[in-house]
Order: sequence, then structure tokens, then C-alpha cells
Amino acid sequence: MARANPVNDKLTSEAYARAALTYLAEPADRWLGQLIRASSAAAALDAIRTGGIPPGADLPDGNGREAIKAAMERWQTRLPELPAPEEVTALRQSGIRLVCPGDPEWPGQLADLGDDQPYALWLRGNADLRFSCLRSVAIVGTRAATAYGAYVAAELSASVAARGWTVVSGGAFGIDAAAHRGALAADGSTVAVLACGVDTPYPAAHADLFDAIADRGVLVSEWPPGRHVSRLRFLVRNRVIAALTAGTVIVEATERSGALNTARHARDLHRRLMAVPGPVTSDLSAGCHRVIRDWHATLVTSASDVIDRLSQADVGTTHADTDRVPAVVQPPIARPLEVAEVV
Repeated sequence: MARANPVNDKLTSEAYARAALTYLAEPADRWLGQLIRASSAAAALDAIRTGGIPPGADLPDGNGREAIKAAMERWQTRLPELPAPEEVTALRQSGIRLVCPGDPEWPGQLADLGDDQPYALWLRGNADLRFSCLRSVAIVGTRAATAYGAYVAAELSASVAARGWTVVSGGAFGIDAAAHRGALAADGSTVAVLACGVDTPYPAAHADLFDAIADRGVLVSEWPPGRHVSRLRFLVRNRVIAALTAGTVIVEATERSGALNTARHARDLHRRLMAVPGPVTSDLSAGCHRVIRDWHATLVTSASDVIDRLSQADVGTTHADTDRVPAVVQPPIARPLEVAEVV
């Protein structure tokens, strides 16, 4: 397992601004994404503080500009929550680190999200996120998993992890938990993308599981430490699960499962989409059958099926060449220092 590079004690103004923006705005706020692209995170933060528009920012006229001003008023209500730069730096003492676009640990494939890419990511764990996601697969599904679904998710995860692939999931009950545990049982790496702060275990019953994931892999969140879950946050984080990986496998899902939201993101991002079939009488497999029938997902029944499909993925054609999936991965040298059912 590639260990995360230690974090420099210095916090640049841009890195602090990105950290601050995770406190002020919800992820995938299109107006903030446009503002950052038009200027910088530091300029966007200054604009929010002053209520102005960054000089030279190429922003829309008319209704679009008014919408950005309204969004700024919304972000300004959270300004009292902002930690000082030294407080952000102090979080490292508790094992929480911040990574931003351009950092060595930042996964370049997140750029495929365009203006919806995370402003920054908060991490807790020993693995290097970028390296872990070079060869990774999302394995997701319903919280109300059957014994069949949990077994398949654990077996698939253990088998792909044993072959050097990182398993990415959402840390929820059911299929997610089975996927993480399967990867851990195989002594593999796993990444949990959370809908709350990385210091806030949700569900609380998974506190030990999250500690185990942090030991072998990494916990990831777009929300700052201390932030709790909400219904919408589960759906928003699903785009990150899909974007980080070469492909997504749906193990069990109803027609209205939040896992289909992840599948939709995978499809729209041109990632490999796969699904495990189940009994035609089971509502918990109806979503899997739908993505196979209507979205042309590949039917998979084994780790070999999954890896064969992933090996066809041309991950990296839309982002930095340094983030292409290599045929053989060598770990870097360590340096000192639903939409009704939310899944």
C-alpha cells in the first residue's frame, strides 16, 4: 500500500481559501465553481467576504450575475464558521489533512467533473488517495442488502482487491459495508467517500470499520470536519465515487436506489458501468436489471468479469497523462515526514 505523503506545515493562501470554501458552500455549487474557474479560490473567498465580484472575472451577465450575487449572500451567512489558517493546520495533528487541485495527492480524474469538481478534499487515513485511485473500482448498492447481495459484494471486493485494485464505496450499511470489509479481508486497499466530515462516523455503528479503512486506505469527504450528514449530501457525494474510479459495479439496487444515482454519474462520465444480476422476483435487483437493459451496463458475475471490463477502460484520456491507469503499478517511494433510498 502506498502511504500518504506527509503534509507540509505551510498553508498557502490558495489552499486556505479552498479549505474555507468547503465551510461556506455546499459541494458542486455551479456558481462557486464558475467563480473559482474565472479567477481563483483566494479571489473567490475575498469576493465573498466583500460582497463584490473579482476584477476581470468573466462571469455571465443579467440573471446569471444576479444569481451569483444571491449565492454570495448565502455563503456569507456561514462566514462566522470559518476557522483561522492555524486552526486548519492544527487539524493535521488529529490525522486530518487537506488536499487541493494541483497537490501531489490530488486525483487528476476529478477534473472530468468540470465546474462540479470538489473545491478541496478532507482526508483521514494512511493511503495516498491519488495512487489508490489509479486502479480503482466503485462497488455500491442498497443499504437493505440481502444475504446474497452482501456475499457477492464481499467476494467481488476481496477478489479485485487481492489483484491490486482499490475498492471505493460510500461507507453505508448493506452493500457498501460488505464491499469495504471484503477488500480489508483480502488485505487490500479501500476508500470510503463520506457525506459528512471524516471525523464524524456515520453510521455510528461503522466507527470501527472507518478506523480500519483509515488504517489500510483512506476516508474522503468534501465537507469539513464536524459537518453532519443530510439527505442531499449523500446524492452529491456520489459523483465523486464515480469520478474517482475506472468503473462502477452495482450489486443490488431497487429502481429508486441512490446507487442508481452513482451509476448515472458513471455513465455520464464515460466510466465503465457494470451490474450484478439477481432474481427476477427481487425488487432489490430491479435497479441492476434496469441499468443492464436500459443503460447498457455490462453484466458481471465474477471478479474476472469486472477486471476484464476495467482493463478496457481508457481512463486518463480526459485528464492529466500522469493519472492514466498503468498496466503495472509500483508504489511510490515514501517520503519522510436513491433517490428515495439514500445510499
